[in-house]
Amino acid sequence: MEQIKTDILVIGAGSGGLSVAAGASQMGAGVVLLEGHKMGGDCLNFGCVPSKALIASGKAAYGQSHAAAYGVADVMPQIDYAAAKDHVHDVITQIAPVDSQERFEGFGVRVIREYGQFLSPSQVQAGDHVITARRVVIATGSSPLVPPIPGLDGVPYDTNETIFDLRDKPDHLLIIGGGPIGMEMAQAHIRLGCKVTVIEGMKALGKDDPEAAAVVLDTLRNEGVEIAEDALAAQIRGQAGAIEVAAQDGRIFKGSHLLMAVGRKANTDTLALEKAGIETTRTGIQVDAALRTSNKKVYAIGDVAGGLQFTHVAGYQAGIIIRSALFGLPSKAKTAHIPWATYTDPELSQVGLTEAQAKERHGETVEVVRFDYHHNDRAIAERKTAGFIKVMVVKGRPVGVTIVGYQAGELINLWSLALANNLKMSQVAAMVSPYPTIGEVNKRAAGAYFTPRLFENQTVKRVVRFVQRWIP
Repeated sequence: MEQIKTDILVIGAGSGGLSVAAGASQMGAGVVLLEGHKMGGDCLNFGCVPSKALIASGKAAYGQSHAAAYGVADVMPQIDYAAAKDHVHDVITQIAPVDSQERFEGFGVRVIREYGQFLSPSQVQAGDHVITARRVVIATGSSPLVPPIPGLDGVPYDTNETIFDLRDKPDHLLIIGGGPIGMEMAQAHIRLGCKVTVIEGMKALGKDDPEAAAVVLDTLRNEGVEIAEDALAAQIRGQAGAIEVAAQDGRIFKGSHLLMAVGRKANTDTLALEKAGIETTRTGIQVDAALRTSNKKVYAIGDVAGGLQFTHVAGYQAGIIIRSALFGLPSKAKTAHIPWATYTDPELSQVGLTEAQAKERHGETVEVVRFDYHHNDRAIAERKTAGFIKVMVVKGRPVGVTIVGYQAGELINLWSLALANNLKMSQVAAMVSPYPTIGEVNKRAAGAYFTPRLFENQTVKRVVRFVQRWIP
């Protein structure tokens, strides 16, 4: 058994763990990184990267069959589902070297390809190695949550960890779960020639602004996706190629393949956290604002910490850890400026408070300003006019932004910057956007905040009339 001593031990080589390992090692700390599965974690291998690649395949197919509006004849796309999956894996292969063991060993990181398990508050065993570290960072991520629905254990099904290896195109894909993963995969597959039914126990995209979610859901329904809401799955039966999902209210949904997309669970089962005195909650490891666990020498970041489950959140939290663990400086994670996006077409993005949350927190002091895509010249030229932006403003500063429409995931970046730096609406309005761009949507939303103050203000009009009388 090899005994290793190090400054920082990172458990998990996903987005958060890799960011901590790279930053700490390049700043001079001794770092050991444990990974028992694939370098790059869920995002690279089973999540963000492959899903966006498959979405791109679906978008290409949809573009061929919906080109007439641009003066180009529609054609029936010849879809090769297996080739689309080849595209997915090629994208993963191109990105993989950035997360590779070789790259991180080049940084000076000791990479051990084993799972880690706590032996004590400061020791972790990984295979034939026992590591004693001054600080430990748990970044083991999350896995698909598979609820104990009666009959599920006797029926073949996919999760996001297996769907991208499926080579034969499903005739009719049943998706249990109407969250972002479920809706992204629904649209990708309907565009790749599958029938798709989404079965959601509550409301599809239920965590998002309902007005914005409706724009996405209407689009998917128009493309042919069946979306069954308030359909809590009560029983699953059948066999490969012939699967039935029975809802609690008696509805029956039949398909050839089944994808489970009901949520995520923190990866904590193999860590033996009790030996390290680390407390957990229903959603993951309990952490404070500095991302410390109940064992003050151990941090937890990313999905395993039970908060917002996004790759970019884990990357942001890695910076908090670097500041605290390497420099001993106080550093707390914040969430008000964290954006997220659902990459359907149209996209849906959010940062800060939704309209409902803002009104609940700030009451009548909230002003909601909006701008619709159909007033944006570039959106008109691209025929991408479905959607809008809503900005929730309190005392001249944005506290939340909802965007649904073309490139919403790109547009939300500006508002994350605004919330992170406590910018005023006047500072956003002062920005100059090139014409014609979709980005003008942001500036026009800021302008909508000032329109009534300038053009409907009688004091302003009186001042202008007075000045006009006296200037030469």
